[in-house]
Amino acid sequence: MLKKSGLQLSLQTSSLIIGFMVWVLISSLMPSMKEDIPLTAGQVSLVTAIPVILGSVLRVPIGFFTNRYGARIIHIICFCALLLPVFYISLANSFIDLIIGGFIIGVGGATFSIGVTSLPKYYPKEKHGLINGIYGVGNIGTAITTFLAPVIAHSFGWQRTIQFYLVLILLFLIFNIAFGDKKESKVKTSMVEQITKVYKNSTLWFLSLFYFITFGAFVAFTVFLPNFLVTNFALTSIDAGVRTAVFIAVATFLRPVGGWLADKFNAYYILMAVFVGVAISGILLSFSPNIHWYTFGSLSVAISVGIGNGTVFKLVPLYFSKQAGIVNGIVAAMGGLGGFFPPIILTTVHNITGHYAIGFMALSQFAFISLVIVIFMYYQEQRDLERKVFEGTSEGIMITNIHGEIQYVNPAFTKMTGYSKEEAIGKRPSLLHSGKQDKSFYELMWQDINKHGYWQGEIWNKRKNSEVYKEWLHISTIKNNAGQIKYYVGMFNDLSMYNRPIISDKNVSS
Repeated sequence: MLKKSGLQLSLQTSSLIIGFMVWVLISSLMPSMKEDIPLTAGQVSLVTAIPVILGSVLRVPIGFFTNRYGARIIHIICFCALLLPVFYISLANSFIDLIIGGFIIGVGGATFSIGVTSLPKYYPKEKHGLINGIYGVGNIGTAITTFLAPVIAHSFGWQRTIQFYLVLILLFLIFNIAFGDKKESKVKTSMVEQITKVYKNSTLWFLSLFYFITFGAFVAFTVFLPNFLVTNFALTSIDAGVRTAVFIAVATFLRPVGGWLADKFNAYYILMAVFVGVAISGILLSFSPNIHWYTFGSLSVAISVGIGNGTVFKLVPLYFSKQAGIVNGIVAAMGGLGGFFPPIILTTVHNITGHYAIGFMALSQFAFISLVIVIFMYYQEQRDLERKVFEGTSEGIMITNIHGEIQYVNPAFTKMTGYSKEEAIGKRPSLLHSGKQDKSFYELMWQDINKHGYWQGEIWNKRKNSEVYKEWLHISTIKNNAGQIKYYVGMFNDLSMYNRPIISDKNVSS
């Protein structure tokens, strides 16, 4: 199993590298293409963003079908589908040709859903963050093309450079046929059934928003930087390619770091730091007067989103293990779409205002919104954990307000007393009184509670079916920061369930 998991991790990660190399072909070669194909600034933005559309939308069905048929079959289909559009783009001589070919090579970006759905099947949950992070290193394919394609095009022309990629696609088509796992475990649940189970879950949409920001920023900078650096800072296409490749490399190699951090620490802490970093970076980019500050701002984005990408895909299989295919696809699709809009928005903002500040400030604001949601999710999780502790304990628990009205009871309370949550809440604890203790007993009890803040001892109570039983009861007060009592918590055990001696009916104070 270990040998198989290592082979599949290597094969699927390298396949993702090829898919992403193809995905950014047009944006990487755009400076060269513009010399032969006349394009306006708006057309350039659209052509470079178009591959993101199919690369995003297809991630949903590809994630689902990977779960159903396995990574091997889906990789074979995807690489076959890439051959024709890549060849078509190499012959392009118009804006329409680039739109058509660019749309279909989006399949390369959609291959991301294959590995994040397939690979967790080979590893235990405590390693999913790291494994998905390692697989995410396949993003480096965008850096390879961004750096290498302009260099090759300088010697052989952009048309021949694109045709070289056909060899790589064919090679990995063969690799997946030969080494893909034919016996991968598969999930046969229908797509409609899986979507029905998850679409109302707010966690799915929160994670989608987080990936929309982190991976979206990664994709947007990848497709936007090459032409932006040439146009606005008068860099050569090779220099722009190198700088973009560095951005991609930093974000890519920090992705497994993000997954590893999420495995070791609370993932929400990591995401809080990520979105603070993205927000500050967006502000910095809004006021970058020269290439040096712009480089610093871009690299800070790369660091933040790289760690964030790895962290998000630690949380996906953690919360949605039974619907991993469809949820991976949805989250990944939202990440891809996050890369489609920014280049177009930035270009539109520049055309209207003459600068990009508003566009980068929008990135910062989205990051701040995500930060607030992460903080909300963190505290919600803490409350859920506390509730599960109360509900999972074998001791009966009853919480009352200062007026003596029951606010909460746990399942153990119901099991011991026979009263359901609905029957108990709003009532007073006197519904359990057996009549065996007189008024002075309860007066002494409350004297101790008011004096010491707690009371414990044996007491006779009565179940719903009128059976009288003896319990060990501990009552304590819950105060707010001002020292005011807000709640009383009673925790009790049915002594008839334990083989312990009965000491007495009288009050026992500590």
